[in-house]
Amino acid sequence: MGVRHTDKRLCFSPCQQQTFEPMIVVTGGAGFIGSAVVAHLNSLGETDIVIVDNLEASTKWKNLVSLKYRDFVHKSQFLEALRTPAFKSVSAIIHMGACSATTEQQGDYLMANNYAYTRFIAEHALEKGIRFVYASSAATYGSIEAGFNDDDATSMTLKPINRYGYSKQIFDEVAIQNGWQKHIAGIKFFNVYGPNEYHKGDMSSVVYKAFHQISEVGSLKLFKSNRAEFGDGDQKRDFVYIKDCVDVISQLVTKRSANGIFNLGSGVARSWNDLAAAVFAAMGKEKNIEYIDMPAALKGSYQYFTQANVSRLAEAGIALKKTPLEEGVTDYVVKYLQPGELRLQDAR
Repeated sequence: MGVRHTDKRLCFSPCQQQTFEPMIVVTGGAGFIGSAVVAHLNSLGETDIVIVDNLEASTKWKNLVSLKYRDFVHKSQFLEALRTPAFKSVSAIIHMGACSATTEQQGDYLMANNYAYTRFIAEHALEKGIRFVYASSAATYGSIEAGFNDDDATSMTLKPINRYGYSKQIFDEVAIQNGWQKHIAGIKFFNVYGPNEYHKGDMSSVVYKAFHQISEVGSLKLFKSNRAEFGDGDQKRDFVYIKDCVDVISQLVTKRSANGIFNLGSGVARSWNDLAAAVFAAMGKEKNIEYIDMPAALKGSYQYFTQANVSRLAEAGIALKKTPLEEGVTDYVVKYLQPGELRLQDAR
């Protein structure tokens, strides 16, 4: 690997610029999905990779330790560096970098990171004929509880219920309005869980949180329902295993004819109670759930049901494994969490 430019004060100067063989750029490459993508590419023999990210005080640097890649570029340097000779031979940009906190309240920060940054990279990729695959989000669907269709007509009429969702939605709309979606691939991730998410804190999956809560106190807390049609813990989500996600991303990179904005979930809605039962079973423990009141701040922006319609992926020739929840949870708990938070690349 080359020099890792981890300090945003370091300058991507002309003396550091080289022209490489065709390479893949992964933004957010130290994060949850990004680092898992790099691990998957490594498993396929691909190491000519440049990772773009912002490490700061986060523990996500640990996701990089066993990965094989050419160089690291700080996110603050990347947009400028992208137009230099060092990035002349980029074959694909997998743009997973973003502010992914659904509770983030700084709208300008979200728009700068999730919209403007994405738009700059997309325009460059389109201009240079670089394959561009980017992360959208199921948060764009807002309070919708039926359909979840990823066709263009639906995508243009969605009304997100939080700032994060809107910052993702606005780029999707611009891509459709400008006809870019005919040449690029966007992914609306549903509830992704799995190894390499350990740094995410409050934004980590409930599988991860449940494992540690059960390990510490022997029980698990879930939110009560505030709607009569859903019992406590029966709110449903489309949970999708990270291994299924990175396999789809890899296919989208190589299949340049698969374009548009795609849902990426399991296609099956499961309850929090189902997820809890799967974690207890994987840990070999008796189920013990306590239902608690939902925080007031969440009540107006809480999704009670999500389920991805994933038919467009199949129509585009992309295979999706759809790992069942119980199988994915068991794999995650037994192979990664119980041995001590192993990374995807360390427990294959």
